[in-house]
Amino acid sequence: MQDEKYQVKLDVFEGPMDLLVHLIRKAEVDIYDIPIALITDQFLAYIEWMKAMNVDFAGDFLVMAATLMHVKSKMLLPVHEDDEEEEDPRMEIARPLKEYLQIKAAAEELSERNLLGEHTFVRSPSKAPATADEEPELIKVGLFELIEAFQKILENINLEQAFALTADKISVKERIGQIVDILESRGSVTFSELFEGAVDKSDFVVTFLAILEMAKINLIEIAQHVQTGVIRIFYL
Repeated sequence: MQDEKYQVKLDVFEGPMDLLVHLIRKAEVDIYDIPIALITDQFLAYIEWMKAMNVDFAGDFLVMAATLMHVKSKMLLPVHEDDEEEEDPRMEIARPLKEYLQIKAAAEELSERNLLGEHTFVRSPSKAPATADEEPELIKVGLFELIEAFQKILENINLEQAFALTADKISVKERIGQIVDILESRGSVTFSELFEGAVDKSDFVVTFLAILEMAKINLIEIAQHVQTGVIRIFYL
């Protein structure tokens, strides 16, 4: 039976600041010159998408959404001559964002002391006997890059079916077991390969939720090939 109310909780996965950083980097803008209307709309769209996907996110996402909407509303107010010295409303976002990036950079520097390099994904020697020359350069993939990759896959299938997971389909837990079997035999697999054989939308959704859950509990590591852009999943 399908666990229809199965949810992937993001409490310890990636938070609202990570999503904000992702959207700003995607827009290729400076944190002090955020196109607040665009970023707010995209942020809200991600929240709605995660709700539709039955992904349970922390309340901090809603707090950030409210903050963005507040700043957006202030940006829409007319500026009067006597308000020229008033601080840019976007600083309400830029200031904590800068602090977050500084803390994150420091944490990443500490965590990477035992890694080969900042932009290199190292596979376990027992599962990756390839030499350094044979190892392709890979970068770690975050939740929101993964969501975008999944959205591209969905664009190529029939979108008429609802997101609701029906009772006659495989459960997320069962799909996790299947993916584990695949990875145990192959070591790694591309993200798109895991969706091969899916017959309808619920199959795609279950597979995606299974991947998220496996990443959250550290069963897998997800990386992207720098040159080709192919996302690959490694079994830990």
